[in-house]
Amino acid sequence: MEPQLDEYTDISYIPSEPFNNFQSFDIYCRPSDGDAPPLVCFIHGGAWRSEDKLDHAGLARRLASFTGYAVAIPNYRLSTTKDIRHPDHAKDILRFLEFVITWGGPCSTSVYNPNRLCLMGHSCGAHMLSSIFLEPTQPDDTLRPSAELLKSTNAIIMSEGIYDIDLLLSSFPTYRDWFIEASFGRRSTYRDVSVTKMIPRAEHHHLHWLIVHSKGDTLVDEAQSEAMYQHLLRNVPHITKNFGELMEEHDDILKGVEFVKLVGQYIIDKCS
Repeated sequence: MEPQLDEYTDISYIPSEPFNNFQSFDIYCRPSDGDAPPLVCFIHGGAWRSEDKLDHAGLARRLASFTGYAVAIPNYRLSTTKDIRHPDHAKDILRFLEFVITWGGPCSTSVYNPNRLCLMGHSCGAHMLSSIFLEPTQPDDTLRPSAELLKSTNAIIMSEGIYDIDLLLSSFPTYRDWFIEASFGRRSTYRDVSVTKMIPRAEHHHLHWLIVHSKGDTLVDEAQSEAMYQHLLRNVPHITKNFGELMEEHDDILKGVEFVKLVGQYIIDKCS
C-alpha cells in the first residue's frame, strides 16, 4: 500500500505580487511524524515553451513515496510570447529556490528541512539549474544564487538535459526554428548560453552531481549528456553518470518506476 501523502497546490513563490500560475508550485509530502525531511525540487522540461507542474504530479508522488522526502514542482514563465526569453525562465526557478529555503510552510507549518535540498532538472530544466549553479561566461550574473541556497543544496540530478546548444543544433537543426530562437533569440552561436562553457561557482564544491541519459531518447542525444559529464569531470569533485540503465523515450522515463528507483536511491544516499 502506498503511504498517504499531503498535497499543497498553487503556492505562489512571489507572494508580494498578484497570483500567477506560472510562478507557483505544488508540494507533496508524507504527514509529519517527527523531524522534517529533506526537500526534492523537480524542474520540468518542455523546450522552455510547454508543460505544467500538474503534468508531473505522478512523478512527485512516486518520488515522495519512495524516498520519504517532500517533493516540490514549480512552474515558470514560458516562451510562448516574445516577452519571455532566457534567462527569464531560470530567474523564476532561482526565485522559487530562494523562496523555499525561507518559507515557513503551509499554514506556517514546516513540512521539509530547508537546509537539505536535492534539485532535479529534466531536459531544459537541467539547463536552468546549470545556469544557476555554474558561473556565466559573461560579466552579467543575474542568476547568482545566495550563499544560503548554495549551502543548502546537497545534490543536483539532471536527466536528458540540454547543455551545449550549438552541439544540439548540429544534431537537430530543426530545433532552431522550433524552440531555440524563441527561447534565446536569433544568434550565429549560442556559446555564451551553453552551460558546458561555464565553470562551477567557488562556493559549491560540496555538491554532488548525477547526469542521467536514456538509451531510448530520440529527442536529445547522448552527446549532450556526455559533453556535460566531461565538462564537470574536469571541474567538480563529485560527479556520476548513468547512461545505460534507462531505455525509455525522452519524457517516458519520468512515467516509469526505474527512473524513480535510480534517482530516488541517489537522493537518499546524498541528502539523508
